[in-house]
Amino acid sequence: QVQLVESGGGFVQAGGSLTLSCAVSGRPFSINSLGWYRQAPGKQRELVADITRGGSTNYVDSVKGRFTISSTSIMNSVRLQMNSLKPEDTAVYYCAADLSFSRSWGQGTQVTVFS
Repeated sequence: QVQLVESGGGFVQAGGSLTLSCAVSGRPFSINSLGWYRQAPGKQRELVADITRGGSTNYVDSVKGRFTISSTSIMNSVRLQMNSLKPEDTAVYYCAADLSFSRSWGQGTQVTVFS
């Protein structure tokens, strides 16, 4: 098992930027990939971006070109740089770690983008 603690959420005007960080503790060597998910009110949780131990990244189409995910080689942290934010990016953002047979979640951090 690993533990995940997010930070960096907040309020930002449309067009602005925020950086989310997630500290990973426990057994980071057992992690295959790290990701950021988000859940807006009344909507299902969706994958925003993820990164594998080998450094491959994947983004949902709506954030491509605006968000950047990064991690360390030992996967003890993961960041999400969010630029050109839009009101539709408003959601609770969750950090997640995929292990071989399970997924661990952080507690979530609120991001609110106002126009």
